[in-house]
Amino acid sequence: MKTIASPKAPAAIGPYSQANQVGNLVFFSGQIPLDPTSGSMVGTEIRTQTIQVMKNIQGLLEAQGLAFKNIVKTTVFLQNMKDFLDFNETYASFLSAPFPARSTVEVAALPKGALVEIECIVFTE
Repeated sequence: MKTIASPKAPAAIGPYSQANQVGNLVFFSGQIPLDPTSGSMVGTEIRTQTIQVMKNIQGLLEAQGLAFKNIVKTTVFLQNMKDFLDFNETYASFLSAPFPARSTVEVAALPKGALVEIECIVFTE
């Protein structure tokens, strides 16, 4: 197993790695809308927070020389499913077909009061 870290994504706020690679698969820990430099929460609405989460994911991808097209599966955690349409539109703006598989669930709460968290499984070519 190889641990992946990038200054373009927030440092872990607990006992976990930003990402771990096993063979051709990389498992990204859930990303919330934290600014990688300040560690502060970005935005108070779903679109702004989703943009920051996707930028954090992009930072981890770039640390591996990868792109969004390498994502094969995401799991999305929303604090409120009423945000789904705005989230989905923003999320989709970062991706192109063929899209990754995805699960989306509503949760009671997320770390630091985030509205969205996304974890990924990525394939290295």
